[in-house]
Amino acid sequence: MRRESCRIMLGNVAIGGGAPISVQSMTNTKTSDLAATVAQIERLASAGCEIVRVAVPDEAAAAALGEIKRRIAIPLIADIHFRHDFALAALKAGVDGLRINPGNIGSRERMAEVASAAKARGVPIRIGVNAGSLEAELRERYGHPTPEALVESALRHVRMLEDVDFRAIKIAVKASSVPDTIAAYRMLADKVDYPLHVGVTEAGTLLSGAIKSAIGIGTILADGIGDTIRVSLTADPVKEVKAGFEILASLGLRDRPYVEIVSCPTCGRLQIDLENLVERVEKRLAGIRGPLKVAIMGCAVNGPGEAKEADVGIAGGAGKGMIVRGGEIVRTCREEELEDELMKEIESIIDNRALVR
Repeated sequence: MRRESCRIMLGNVAIGGGAPISVQSMTNTKTSDLAATVAQIERLASAGCEIVRVAVPDEAAAAALGEIKRRIAIPLIADIHFRHDFALAALKAGVDGLRINPGNIGSRERMAEVASAAKARGVPIRIGVNAGSLEAELRERYGHPTPEALVESALRHVRMLEDVDFRAIKIAVKASSVPDTIAAYRMLADKVDYPLHVGVTEAGTLLSGAIKSAIGIGTILADGIGDTIRVSLTADPVKEVKAGFEILASLGLRDRPYVEIVSCPTCGRLQIDLENLVERVEKRLAGIRGPLKVAIMGCAVNGPGEAKEADVGIAGGAGKGMIVRGGEIVRTCREEELEDELMKEIESIIDNRALVR
């Protein structure tokens, strides 16, 4: 059962209160480079990204926020560290949300000033507690960034905002340790009803980071906890978005906004060049909007069954294969024809969906 949380609005995207779990990412361009930043945000949006965050490390980045906001179609969050005046500038520029790390933003008075300006504009604030930037006092008291320390930091800053009657709050308590991250979110979820942004911070490179995120974020979501997610990878941010939807879709929480490919692992039963076939089809499907499930199977054991469970698929073997659509075998063809015949069926499905719309 999903945890009940209060609802906030981030631009036109509802967060919490039973709204769909949103997938967000963060640009890795220099925010002051308008062309590069807007182009990357457009790529992220095309991949299904619903909320985007940009770093604001300097005056040039802060000055670019207004024009970035004008050029994009998804909600924009300004990521602020150390300089509360950048947060005030971001609010004036029209951003949809602020992400503030309470361990380094400054005094209670500065937080109050930012909260007052955000409230006046109806802009929510995410309290982003990270193990790597935990307050020195808490790190010293707990010995290291324990789940208890992360939660105490978050609650301390929640109270700071509540004291000035600011409640449009979202919270994250992230660590690079998967067990610590899971424990922190479970602990926090029992103490507040604010929406929670879930992620494993500094997760790592594409493969290891995706695995850590799938285990960490997936476990937390399976507990019913979480309202937005970000998969943090040392990789193209577009891959973060796809990984995020894979996690949500695997738990039955969202549809994929792109094509899902189901393919069998390679084994001694294979009778076709499956690996290269899947790679070619995946490239041809790039950019096609889903949801659409495509099965590319290479043997007679699981192939026909998996192909029949997909929207469209192929099951190949011994130099030939069958084309399956909607659970029915529509024809057979030679191995060298499988790729093009599969694409014909996919294009037909897409055309039919366009006509229905």
